[in-house]
Amino acid sequence: MNRLHPRVRVVWGAQAAVTAVVVGLVVFAVSRFALALPVWAPVAAFAVFLVGGVGLALARYRVWRYEVRDDALYLERGVFTRVRTVVPFVRIQHVDSSRGPVERLAGLASTVVYTAGSRGADVTVPGLTPDGADGLRERLKRLAIRAEGEDAV
Repeated sequence: MNRLHPRVRVVWGAQAAVTAVVVGLVVFAVSRFALALPVWAPVAAFAVFLVGGVGLALARYRVWRYEVRDDALYLERGVFTRVRTVVPFVRIQHVDSSRGPVERLAGLASTVVYTAGSRGADVTVPGLTPDGADGLRERLKRLAIRAEGEDAV
């Protein structure tokens, strides 16, 4: 099974830091204008969300795996609930590579696999190098085209 690039921990940690700042500001606003909370409440909320979010980011990195096999894309992820996903190549509709602003700063990209079937059945492989995301996209595209030919009636 393939692991994600280690820099994805920075991306997920940065997202946790942004969340912690927002929560800290909300608690500050609530304590300032609505409730008489202790002075340290915003800082405590920020610290709890920062430590928890960074810890979760590190744990996510440790369990996230993916593998392209002969028949399908296999994903394994989840800290609290372990999720194993199998995406048969015949179900793949199209594949994209994407790079959000934080991913671009970290030099990373994601590959998004859109599947036939129920809504929300799309999967994303985050934490790849841009070349790795493009390579995975092209490989999955070729395998999906080949599987479609083999599955044709």
